[in-house]
Amino acid sequence: MTRKTKGAGDGTFVNAIRAGIRDLRNPKAADVSPVPADVRIDGKTCLVTGANSGLGRAAAVELAKRGGNMILACRPGHAETCSEIKRLSGSKTVEVMEVDLADLDSVHRFCDRLRERSIRIDIALINAGLMPRRSRKTPQGYEMMFAVHFLSNRVMIDRWLREGVIRPANRGARPPRIVFIASESHRSSHGIDFDRFGAYAEYGMRESLKFYGVSKLVMCTFATELSRRLNPASRVDVAVHAMCPGGVDTNISRDTPILLRPIVKPLLRHFFQSPEEAVGPVVYLCCAEEAGHATGMYLHMMRRKPVSQTASDPVSGARLWEESEVLLKKSRESR
Repeated sequence: MTRKTKGAGDGTFVNAIRAGIRDLRNPKAADVSPVPADVRIDGKTCLVTGANSGLGRAAAVELAKRGGNMILACRPGHAETCSEIKRLSGSKTVEVMEVDLADLDSVHRFCDRLRERSIRIDIALINAGLMPRRSRKTPQGYEMMFAVHFLSNRVMIDRWLREGVIRPANRGARPPRIVFIASESHRSSHGIDFDRFGAYAEYGMRESLKFYGVSKLVMCTFATELSRRLNPASRVDVAVHAMCPGGVDTNISRDTPILLRPIVKPLLRHFFQSPEEAVGPVVYLCCAEEAGHATGMYLHMMRRKPVSQTASDPVSGARLWEESEVLLKKSRESR
């Protein structure tokens, strides 16, 4: 029997922190350059999910500074985010639109509003994420990370493309961009279980990182397959990219057990990057000219890297697309 090699999505939360610290202490040479401050995206409509905190908030500030017309897609209860981003960026073209990515009914209502307002997105930053310490069920019965990291994005992007909210470029035009904030944890030894795809699974704290890694594997597989399907071999109609920012001190650890918080929070603050320090690869994929003329890039911090073999496998990508079509249909019919 062949023993599977453990990947970044295996082990414990503490081991994941160690891996993040190791990456930051011993970084590999960057092979993409930071985007100069004078590179602008004036007039581009940018949508950022999970823009109320962490990397999403830092990215929203940076894109607004560069002239982007910002739509901050946030969970209800974050109306103050709009004024914060305006103040930090100096931009007035910022608005909050509420959406709960754990609830597909909320996702559909959000898409309805975008369509009704004839909004056209030029840059979509798919950032929202979480890692609960035990399994949680969404209103539609899905596991929370599966819904937030994949299914809600699958529903949104399907609707945006069908309804013209995202429009593939005509020849000679600049293509819109879709950028996924993924994770090196997608390199888990645990593959996608297509026989139980979308089925709710119970887990506790010991297995939360495993399910986080699998949800990010599904995200990376989707990003790769989406890039294939949207872009003929000879041109780029929609630039689709994914990335891992490395270790970042964000509130994704908000579900850390109470007894561990006095240890984990100072560790993250001391050893990990701040969101503002980690935003470089996000800005590159959203703003750099070269990233707009290519598709299917994956960055780990500021270094190009292939996604895992599973995420890049065309057979796995096609199977993911087919299985998720069933969930899309179910989502539409339940409205």
